[in-house]
Amino acid sequence: MKVTGPVKWIAGSCVLMMASAFAQNVQVIREVKHDVSMPLREMAKITPIQHSSTPRLIPLLRGPAGAPLVSNVPDPVAQHEYVPALPITNLLNFDGQGADNLAPPDTEGAVGATQYVQWVNIEYNVYDKTTGAKTLGPVAGNAFWAGFGGACQTSNSGDPIILYDKSAQRWFVAQNVFSPPYMACIAVSTTSDITGTFNRYAFSYGSTQFPDYPKWGVWPDAYYQSFNDFQGGFSLIGSQVCAADRNAMLAGGTATLQCILVKNQTGMLPSDLDGPTPPPSGAPNYYVNLGNTTNTVNFWQFHVDFVNPTNTTFTGPTAVTVPTFSEICSNGTNRACVPQPSPGEGLDSLGDRMMYRAAYRNFGDHEAIVTAHTVKPGTGSTATAATRWYEFRSPAAPTLFQSGTYQNATISLWMPSIAMDKAGDIALGMSASSSKVDPTVIFAIRAATTAVGKLSSPQVVVKGTGVQQSTSDRWGDYSAMQIDPVDDCTFWFAQEYIKTTGSFNWSTRVNSFKFNSCH
Repeated sequence: MKVTGPVKWIAGSCVLMMASAFAQNVQVIREVKHDVSMPLREMAKITPIQHSSTPRLIPLLRGPAGAPLVSNVPDPVAQHEYVPALPITNLLNFDGQGADNLAPPDTEGAVGATQYVQWVNIEYNVYDKTTGAKTLGPVAGNAFWAGFGGACQTSNSGDPIILYDKSAQRWFVAQNVFSPPYMACIAVSTTSDITGTFNRYAFSYGSTQFPDYPKWGVWPDAYYQSFNDFQGGFSLIGSQVCAADRNAMLAGGTATLQCILVKNQTGMLPSDLDGPTPPPSGAPNYYVNLGNTTNTVNFWQFHVDFVNPTNTTFTGPTAVTVPTFSEICSNGTNRACVPQPSPGEGLDSLGDRMMYRAAYRNFGDHEAIVTAHTVKPGTGSTATAATRWYEFRSPAAPTLFQSGTYQNATISLWMPSIAMDKAGDIALGMSASSSKVDPTVIFAIRAATTAVGKLSSPQVVVKGTGVQQSTSDRWGDYSAMQIDPVDDCTFWFAQEYIKTTGSFNWSTRVNSFKFNSCH
């Protein structure tokens, strides 16, 4: 494996910073097994959902609190006025999955040729994407591996990722096993119908690498993953970045997983391809995470060679200068600083990481990646949570094209997910809450022609009518903004909210919409 020194681009010049020993050699993980499943519609019938008899909290592991990222100046790109409303068409807006005695909900969803699939924690539903009617579900998450044998079949621990591989018109699903030996369970559909058959795989990480908070992205040469690696009594040592052999999995052949340990880094997101145009031939997958200063975002490059792993490289970071920001809940230990009306508890901001996804698109004349995280735009102790979002371009030598901090003076806006349609229009979905506003699902938009860094006034998807109590302050670990692969215009967003005040009784909402100007 080759490792190069970090590169930082400042004012058009390239400054080579001192290299750090952040990675070990490539670990080539051979599959435990693979097979072709029976149709999911049949596997669902033979895999019962086993809800916990008592409420159970899904832990989010964190490393030791480091120095918080705190700026002494107000956010320079905080948006104080919204741009005028833009013409859009609201399509579907319906309740998705509800509480399963687990919290928080890992609110995940993806859209395919004819179906929308929402997978939250340990179960999922399949919906007709035209009508919103549920056509299958609820189904246990491990039903994808019914009859497969081993821990992939018997374990159903949540933290799932579901994606639609748009160029192949296949579904990609993954769920890790969180008891030794820790495993990655992957299934790739054989057609565009998720209720059909799957090529299924199991890879073992071994008995020491706890694979927490996994994220995946689709790329032409591989399915790319990241997870926070906890070892030796759940001690955080860094991020594992992995590449699964996409071509082998699409064909149902023998596959390998290549992983690299990136020490002292966390919260890394692989880029996920949107749109019909692939990245330039041979382009690496681009990983993004927060830098170690109040004005940097890190870019990394993962090039994988499944034939000769000695050619595999993971390089970086390239530290891209961004407008200065401060972490919300910056004391590093108590992150439950998003308020709710009484008697609600404070909610976790997850402000220490970039939020899923890092959505990539190739427009032909330029490449773009959009992503977002939660910040504190003001300098006072009472500042509300806000969403910082970015559009980076030319990721091989990344530059910041635009950024903004979407805020409200009295309402916290957090738990974001962002995407871009084929016209360059952007939609940013979020949760919204305050001491007077029950947690609510919203989104904001901008057209490609809108002034840079600006978004419209928020649109309410569904207003919360209750608050969360006694759930250890945990609010969903992530949400999902996706783009319809058929028209490449329609946005689909999945997020949680509360209907009735209580504990472990969250609900989720799914909505779709499109810009009238996107055809």
